[in-house]
Amino acid sequence: MTNAKRLQEAMNVGRRRAAEILKLRAAASKTRAKALKANPKPLALRIQAVPRKGMPVPRATVMQTAGVLVSEGDSWFDYPLHDVLKELEDNHGYDVESVAHRDDPIEEMAYGDNQLNDFTRLIEKLLRRGVKPKAILLSGGGNDIAGNEFGMLLNHARSSIAGLNDNIVAGVINTRIKIAYITVLTAVTEVCRELTRQPLPILVHGYDYPVPDGRGFMGGWGPLPGPWLEPGFREKGFVDLPSCTRMAQELIERFNTMLAGVAILPQYRHVHYIDLRNSLSTGRDYKDWWANELHPTPRGWSRIAGRFATVLQTLP
Repeated sequence: MTNAKRLQEAMNVGRRRAAEILKLRAAASKTRAKALKANPKPLALRIQAVPRKGMPVPRATVMQTAGVLVSEGDSWFDYPLHDVLKELEDNHGYDVESVAHRDDPIEEMAYGDNQLNDFTRLIEKLLRRGVKPKAILLSGGGNDIAGNEFGMLLNHARSSIAGLNDNIVAGVINTRIKIAYITVLTAVTEVCRELTRQPLPILVHGYDYPVPDGRGFMGGWGPLPGPWLEPGFREKGFVDLPSCTRMAQELIERFNTMLAGVAILPQYRHVHYIDLRNSLSTGRDYKDWWANELHPTPRGWSRIAGRFATVLQTLP
């Protein structure tokens, strides 16, 4: 199958996925309408700001916001205490509705029912309230590379071809992840086009350069313990941190190159790629920016969210 045919088939799969979910949601909407009709006391909602303690009762019913965003993604959108979405709400004034789930790979978002179904349900709910999202945020791909299978991307340190295995990396990033991204982008686009009569802006992002130093979440316990990179390097005989960091950077370069290429496909004029490389330090002060191998510190999240806010401000 040629590359063009492969991409076209991925888009077709995305359209079919959207059609399946929209059919399910249409049936659910009919059931909801019947339930409301049978309800003896349905409520008519009026948006009214709730006054805070010690503040006067608002005279207007207008809620101020920089815009309503809907997100689908992984732990960069679903991280304890701080993440991109929390920073966009608290420090940039956006209201974010999210179906993101930590540990989800992009393949799950593309081919599983949970996130796409929940995403569609969320868009419907916002539209019922008269709210049209400003943009869709999509984060994914990190879990398809890092983790228990990371060592498969590497040739052993004692091998004559030590380092990243070009064939496997190309297969994972430029085929598997790329096809999944095209599928989910097409599905999300079709859902938005059906429900809002036009595609909504979609923001996607690459990741910044990590330091594979073996640090996991909170010392290696909790909802996403880690580490996600160092064990794979160690398994394949790599113990020199600078060398491992360079290989991790090369892997991130390939991921970003792939994703930037997807975002400029003519079918995705509404898709905006955010380049996050060199946002966070990998120098001596890298622990000020990286809480562990894959996730920033609060200071790092703030800077990453700022990159998103810059792009969001360019949207109508």
